[in-house]
Amino acid sequence: MTNEELKRFAQHYAKAWCSQNPESVAAFFAERGSLRVNDGPPAIGRTAIAREAQTFMTAFPDMTVTFDKLEPQDDRTIFHWTLFGTNIGGDGTGNEVCISGYELWKIDHEGLIIQSQGHFDAADYQRQLNKK
Repeated sequence: MTNEELKRFAQHYAKAWCSQNPESVAAFFAERGSLRVNDGPPAIGRTAIAREAQTFMTAFPDMTVTFDKLEPQDDRTIFHWTLFGTNIGGDGTGNEVCISGYELWKIDHEGLIIQSQGHFDAADYQRQLNKK
């Protein structure tokens, strides 16, 4: 992908996270692609990736994910993002959360994510969820 194509891909990917449609997130991944969040087990395949996305979408029904910047590297790209939302879904705390993080993407020859390793500050996230 060219840098411009990669930028458009990242913009659409961020919009998919805002859509409350987990399958739209999974569609950016190869059929057997994987998404790993922090040190959790990888979600492998589009169905598992959609379940992972649904977890966040349920917890934050008003979730907005912004595309902050890209850092193309040799065979990978770092996608930086910021998530804003109110934790009112499920057993939510009602607290607003704002966290930034990144995903380290490996893109296949078809222009889909074959591997994404996501990272954010879990301690800060928990602090925001549990604040009184």
